[in-house]
Amino acid sequence: MRIETSAGPAEIELDQPRKPAFLLLLTHGSGGGVDAKDLLIVRDSALRLGGAVARVVQPYRVAGRRAPGSVVIQDQAWLEIVAHLRGRKRIPVIQGGRSNGARVACRTAVAARARGVLALSFPLHPPGKPEKSRREELLAAGSIEVVVINGASDPFGIPDPADAAEVRVIPGQSHAFRAGFDLIADTVTPWLARWC
Repeated sequence: MRIETSAGPAEIELDQPRKPAFLLLLTHGSGGGVDAKDLLIVRDSALRLGGAVARVVQPYRVAGRRAPGSVVIQDQAWLEIVAHLRGRKRIPVIQGGRSNGARVACRTAVAARARGVLALSFPLHPPGKPEKSRREELLAAGSIEVVVINGASDPFGIPDPADAAEVRVIPGQSHAFRAGFDLIADTVTPWLARWC
């Protein structure tokens, strides 16, 4: 499905049971797509629990760009997408993403009235530049519970466990997961199950 936003159209892959227990919105990294294996593992875990899952291709990617541009424009478009997908449903909304998508999910969590945030490969800082921390974006979720899953050798850094409800580190993995998908599923399944 397509959703028109102030930043252009977004494309949504929506999987949902007849009576979903919750709605999970997931989005991609800067130059990536919604078919990244970690996003698919999370989708499958949510579907097994009876949740609806919307994998969102953000407007800048639909337009063919690899970089998101202005965070103000990106976040506004995301909130429009959340509002459209939520509609009149009275079910918990959880949002998340990988890399840049994790940043968006954290920054907008309060405004989106999300119940929880899943941050896959949260890019704490640009590679080799720990002084340019994005910690404030992670903390922008406020009292909303954030679960972070990062690779142990992620050059973008690993958030401090004190800055999230849970920080799961996948051994032997970098920023893009090539393995450890069972650990991702083991982390997200009990966390998502609380909304069933």
